[in-house]
Amino acid sequence: MGRRAGLSIVFAALALVALPACGTAKSPPEPEPARPNAGVGLKKIGSFDQPTYVTGAPGFPKLLFVVEQAGRVEVLRDGRRLPHPFLDIDGLVSDDGGERGLLSIAFPPDYSQSRRFYVYYTDDRGNVRVDEFKRRGAVRAANGSRRSVLEIPHEANGNHNGGQLQFLGGLLYLGTGDGGSSGDPPNNAQSRESLLGKLLRIDPSPRGGRPYSVPPDNPFVGRPGRDEIYSYGLRNPFRFSFSGPQGRERIAIGDVGQNRFEELDYTTVAAASGANFGWDAFEGFTPYTEANGGTPDPGGTVKPIMAYDHGRDGGSCSIIGGYVVGAGGPAALRGRYVYSDYCSGQLRGLVPHLHGASGDRGLGLTVATPTSFGEDAQGRIYVTSQEGPVYRLVSR
Repeated sequence: MGRRAGLSIVFAALALVALPACGTAKSPPEPEPARPNAGVGLKKIGSFDQPTYVTGAPGFPKLLFVVEQAGRVEVLRDGRRLPHPFLDIDGLVSDDGGERGLLSIAFPPDYSQSRRFYVYYTDDRGNVRVDEFKRRGAVRAANGSRRSVLEIPHEANGNHNGGQLQFLGGLLYLGTGDGGSSGDPPNNAQSRESLLGKLLRIDPSPRGGRPYSVPPDNPFVGRPGRDEIYSYGLRNPFRFSFSGPQGRERIAIGDVGQNRFEELDYTTVAAASGANFGWDAFEGFTPYTEANGGTPDPGGTVKPIMAYDHGRDGGSCSIIGGYVVGAGGPAALRGRYVYSDYCSGQLRGLVPHLHGASGDRGLGLTVATPTSFGEDAQGRIYVTSQEGPVYRLVSR
């Protein structure tokens, strides 16, 4: 039995659908060529050890950072990979060959002055952690600069860890999974007393003896619920991104589904404040009524703008959320949201609207086992393959 076939069985049986088991990687097939009218192709920029994320840093347009699952962040300058990693925290990271590991990195808007940056990973007990580090120079983190910002218990199950960090307006947003297993038995996603199955928003700077603070306009400050929560009702928001002009920003969340549907949530950042995205009352647009239960419709949930079933593109299993392409990306994709699926590997694009999506189509490009999209400081768009390669989307 081939490796991909085995993974499909794992997905169907266990719904481990964000970052599945990582065996010894085989050489991936070359990406399929774009259709002649697609106007977009893929340029390979390097091969890495199970990359999970790629991004740029404010103030350093020539640098690109590639996150590897085992606990390293590699750095490229002017497209050339440097001989030493930017950060190596292999000893802190739990990488069980499944969904755990070092999952993302984020640089605040003032990074060039503050030198601070943040990583999201699972520790040796499986708990979710966000840590702060400082850079020593442009291409090396400072030894001994680690500071713990946030720890979220997640020991019971190895799946649904979330994994994304993004800054907006100097505040740090992070997406957490519902704690794993199948069907969210503890009902973490709907509980406003749990930090699992959520979009959280914090100021990661220490204040008043605490490792971080909570913006006073977070929706549950002074109300029942954890102050850190910004949105809830998410199953595994493995990847999310922001787009749009200041004051009118949008958020797009690729929320990994259970056994039937994958969904894309898209709304204004302002409207996401206090929003309930529906899991585990809904999977996509459909009430979730599997044998192990599901929450009765709580009312007022925010519906996705798009959902697809697992039969699409020859077999899908886990949405890999991407980005709305801006001026730095291929001209043919500008204004379109690009995304993929871990099992099918088909790159797709659509035009997002607040109450739906249009023009959803394949780009004629395939990446083996994609794990993430990313954006550099120049607005160029990348996609990572768990098999090793990292590609940039380019015009052709």
